[in-house]
Amino acid sequence: MIATPDRTPLPRTFFDRPVLEVAPDLLGRTLVRTTPDGPIALRLTEVEAYDGQNDPGSHAYRGRTPRNDVMFGPPGHVYVYFTYGMWHCMNLVCGPEGTASAVLLRAGEIVEGAELARARRLSARNDKELAKGPARLATALDVDRTLDGEDACAGPDHAFSIFTGTPVHPDQVRNGPRTGVSGDGGVHPWRFWVANDPTVSPYRAHVPRRRRT
Repeated sequence: MIATPDRTPLPRTFFDRPVLEVAPDLLGRTLVRTTPDGPIALRLTEVEAYDGQNDPGSHAYRGRTPRNDVMFGPPGHVYVYFTYGMWHCMNLVCGPEGTASAVLLRAGEIVEGAELARARRLSARNDKELAKGPARLATALDVDRTLDGEDACAGPDHAFSIFTGTPVHPDQVRNGPRTGVSGDGGVHPWRFWVANDPTVSPYRAHVPRRRRT
């Protein structure tokens, strides 16, 4: 039985830690996206850690660029990127300012505002699929690049807020290889998820994209 979620805001100090500490600790936390139509709340069930210039799988591995600039900023901010020419993905920045690490939000359970998420995720067969995967999560929460750099620790009047929620007991946390990451970055077991949760996305190994001839 899941206890009533705690709506105490997570402080910025929560994120000002090594990414491999923050990532599993995000499981069970409540993320609220404030939209013009109303709030959408998500219980986080799956995340991936990316450790900046120490991590070949990270967007910041080769240094600072206009695309990844937010990753080097203060902890607790939102890093949004566009991928495959069609999808957005959302991350939460960790560690001290000037470093570059972030946690990719891979999946969660919509616990409030499901009707708003359904309107954006018309292909979802049921509510468990509304945010089952990072692109689906961003779509359900109406996240795009205009929200890159938003502060998730700034209070309820902002686009995002994150609360204590119901932290997952360590016995229920699982970890394994990151999904779809190639090369040296693909060997890290830095994907964390809630055991047996139906909203967690299936693992998929990286498949090289075919070059057009």
